Parts: sequence; structure tokens; C-alpha cells
Amino acid sequence: MELQELLSVTRRAIDTYTLINEGDHIAVGVSAGKDSLSLLIALNALRRFYPKRYELSAITVDLGLGNLSLGPVRALCGELGVPYHVVDTQIGDILFDIRKEKNPCSLCAKLRKGALNEQALKIGANKIAYAHHKDDLIETMMMSLIYEGRFNSFSPLTYLDNTGLYVIRPFIFAEEADIASFARKQGLPVCKNPCPMDGYTKRQYVKELIRQICRDNPGADKRLMRAVLDGDLKGWPKAIKNPRYAGK
Repeated sequence: MELQELLSVTRRAIDTYTLINEGDHIAVGVSAGKDSLSLLIALNALRRFYPKRYELSAITVDLGLGNLSLGPVRALCGELGVPYHVVDTQIGDILFDIRKEKNPCSLCAKLRKGALNEQALKIGANKIAYAHHKDDLIETMMMSLIYEGRFNSFSPLTYLDNTGLYVIRPFIFAEEADIASFARKQGLPVCKNPCPMDGYTKRQYVKELIRQICRDNPGADKRLMRAVLDGDLKGWPKAIKNPRYAGK
């Protein structure tokens, strides 16, 4: 995927769900993985011509596992002119040494989000951008069905009433394979996920399950995505119909 294509799919989500408003200060949650770095590149490039002006910052929450090298990410942010903030935490120690969690993902996500939100407020941001993409959206829906017995997934726009922050997800129409291709072509300084649970989670199981479903039923991923978009899910903003994106 080329930058222009990534910008197109990113702007589609932003325009469809009004994710950006004039004067926003958006903090991009940067894990140093391919998705979040690609989102940082896309939002930085988009603001050069997007009609609504917005400010951009990047935030990384370091779990404190001692195996995350952020020098290249800091250098990239310097090249882009995007302020970069690293939040040092002991989340890794809490999960694996103190609590010895066997299924740490839920608690980890809660602690990481808390640290990210706190830093976003500290720097004056009013929105946080996550790099969740189309594949994440479908996987979350399937996890909700399998483990919770309900049809649900995350929203492209969420208001956090306990902080006053908004969470936006400008990549919900982007496919993971295309983002991976973009990151490789751009030579982005992608860091391997430092979590020892990477690849052994319920999400990984559901990801592989969906891959098998799509192999057996070509086009199933598109139908699953359509089910989410047409599902009238609670908390989702109303989509704005735009002829530019008709048929996409």
C-alpha cells in the first residue's frame, strides 16, 4: 500500500464518523508496532491538506519489561516534527511478578489506557487515536460473540466521560495486510511486541479462526465487516453518507 492509498482509507473513516474537528489536539497511542506507526505517519501527512486544522502528539506507554527500544521511534517523531512522550510504568512487574496473572490482557489494557489517558490530559490533548483496523474490528466482534454471548465491537468514536477525552479509530476501514505492506515499504522502525503473551492470547485464537473461515468461505471477512457496520451497535456515531465513498 502506498501513502496516498492509506490516506484515502484513513480519511474515509474520519469523514464518515466526524473523527476530527477544528482545533483538535490528537495524541496518537504509539506502541511502536506497524499499525500505530503507520497511523502516526498517516495523520501527520493528512494534516497538511485536511480542511480542519489539528495538532498531533505521540505517546508510548512503556510496560517496563526492559525489552523495548524506542530510540528509532523518537528519531522518527523528530523527523516528523511531532512531540513524543514516553510514559514509564511498572505494568509488566504488576502483571507478571506481583500478581502472576495467567490471563493478563484485560488488566494490562486497563492499566495502559489509564496511563495513556493521564499523559494525554497532561499535554492538553482532547482526543486519543488508536490504530485499531478492520481486522481488529471483526476480531473484537467475534470475541464478543464467543466469550460474552453478545454482538458488539469497539466504536470508531468513543467519549470517555471519566476523563473528557474522545477516542478515535481512523483505521477501521484499513486492512491489516495493507498496513503491514505500507510499514515495510516505508521502512518504519517497527519494534517487536515486548509482551511475553504475544501470540498466545484469545485474540490470536480468534484471528486464526477468522483466517480459516475466510479460507473456507472467500469474502467472509467483508460480510463480517458489513454485519458490524449495519448492526446498529450501541454507542456508535451516526455515519455520514458521502458520494465520494459510495460502493467502498
